[in-house]
Amino acid sequence: MSVHVSTHPLAHHLLANLRNTSTDPQTFRRSAKILSTILALESTVTLPVKSSQVQTPLETTDAITLRTPLAVIPILRAGLSMLEPFLELFPDVAVGYVGLERDEKTAKASSYYCKLPNLTEKVAIVVDPMLATGGSASQAIKLVKAESPHSVILVSVVAAPEGVAKMNEDHPDVPIYVAALDRELNEKKYILPGLGDYGDRLFGTL
Repeated sequence: MSVHVSTHPLAHHLLANLRNTSTDPQTFRRSAKILSTILALESTVTLPVKSSQVQTPLETTDAITLRTPLAVIPILRAGLSMLEPFLELFPDVAVGYVGLERDEKTAKASSYYCKLPNLTEKVAIVVDPMLATGGSASQAIKLVKAESPHSVILVSVVAAPEGVAKMNEDHPDVPIYVAALDRELNEKKYILPGLGDYGDRLFGTL
């Protein structure tokens, strides 16, 4: 398994906005969208391609186009914030949803909703802003793999070492793309230094 941490200066700047406790919801949403766009681009840099030819106004030239269709699967609800950039960059992308709710006492995730498109031979990109314990992401990817995709990619904003270890144990074939790999989880299984509850800050439900 490989973990790719963004080195883009703008990604670091936007992440600072997300971490800042004084950032208002509007700025948080805007920063989250732009950062998700950067991560969408970085996580798709190795997509399968094919050679073709196109006719320009002047002559025929060689071209490279995407070979394998995509699907993006946000983990509800915070993952919804990462969906729009993928739709804008890849208009033909298929979309699925996995609803997982974390028990605040046990930190274990339980599924309450799963609606996936046909994933056969598609590159399936699972998006979830916070990779904390890794339980939710691992469970979602298990559901996705059952639909026989070409491959699976996980995209998160911030990850904890514990979540990365869980993914390495359960899904060593799945690459992870993040803006930051943070220090650790606290006793409540929140990422440190982290940025708080991503969904609550995004939707103004603090």
